[in-house]
Amino acid sequence: MSSNTLRKIGLYLFIGVGALFILFPLYLTIVTAFKTPEESSRSFFTLPSSLNFSNFTQAAEMSNYFGAFLNSFFITSISVVLIIFLGSIAAFAIARNQDQMFYRIMYYFFVSGLFVPFQVMMLPLVQQLSTFGLLNKWGLIILYATYGLFQCVFLYVAYFKSIPREIEDAALIDGCGVFRMYWYIIFPMLKPMTVTLLVLNIIWIWNDFLMPLVILQRSSDWTLPLMQYVFESQYAANYNLAFASYLMVLLPVIIIYLFLQRHIIGGVSDGAVK
Repeated sequence: MSSNTLRKIGLYLFIGVGALFILFPLYLTIVTAFKTPEESSRSFFTLPSSLNFSNFTQAAEMSNYFGAFLNSFFITSISVVLIIFLGSIAAFAIARNQDQMFYRIMYYFFVSGLFVPFQVMMLPLVQQLSTFGLLNKWGLIILYATYGLFQCVFLYVAYFKSIPREIEDAALIDGCGVFRMYWYIIFPMLKPMTVTLLVLNIIWIWNDFLMPLVILQRSSDWTLPLMQYVFESQYAANYNLAFASYLMVLLPVIIIYLFLQRHIIGGVSDGAVK
């Protein structure tokens, strides 16, 4: 057996094991969500004897699913719009003026933010937001937009290098203003990277638990991940209802990812090599 064949076999085994580690928890989530407590107590791994949709209705009622869904949708949508809009404009200015010291410093500032986790800055940020009365949804949106800008600017700057400056010069010569030129000519050309950042940030913000936990004081503002608390008691947890709720939380972002995964992969690869 040749060395190339052995490498391929090793690669396929590695991919298969990795897929197993990813898909097996998803399998447990799905089958447990449709089981009754009696079936789960007998065996946690077997398929349910029938599809028990009552778990989903009970989970939605206990967790105020639709209220939490609206909170998550509001926070995610506003945050993503701010990240894309502000990040693309900042990246455009930096990419076209990197020969100037100020813009180089700003670029390194945004890149350095990628290496500072939220946990390091959590306490001072919470204190500052409390001082300004922003321990609510708007304060959380500001945090998401701030942290999302770091990755957004980094990837957009790399992508702008693939866009010829002659396009901008021609638009300016024809009398187009800078912002109008950017919004109607340059920004549509960023579609692959925009879709990539859109989906990555939606997945991150929608599933995030830590930031809402420390920022949102009122339970009426809680997002879907925080609502999973209702299935935990001091001595036990209702796994069937909890897993049904987990599945309802995951389903929207899974659907978005499945429809746009081709754009995500293409945008990341384009931004990496151009």
